[in-house]
Amino acid sequence: MDILKDKNYKSFNYTCRYSGVPYYYNTEDKKYIFGLGSNVKKDIPYVLHEIKDTDTLDYLALKYYNNPTYYWIIAYYNDIQDCFIQLSDYYKVIKIPAITSVQFGEER
Repeated sequence: MDILKDKNYKSFNYTCRYSGVPYYYNTEDKKYIFGLGSNVKKDIPYVLHEIKDTDTLDYLALKYYNNPTYYWIIAYYNDIQDCFIQLSDYYKVIKIPAITSVQFGEER
């Protein structure tokens, strides 16, 4: 497994729901790795999670991916535009895509 060093957060000059998407520098390949919602396809495997009153996107990302900054994967997969909504007001069940099916690419 690669050891991640020098973790950074990309900043954009415009408002975007993906502005908090984390990226990091892979010292082995000497390349930046990042995640984009466009890399999450809708036909990848998922599990269903029954929403509780206390559930938030970052909590679900922590629970299923062991990383709360991957909340954007769940948001994109479920077409959630506002990541700060009270999930229990809008959803009874939410789809959690398999992290192994999400593609990551090199920074352009």
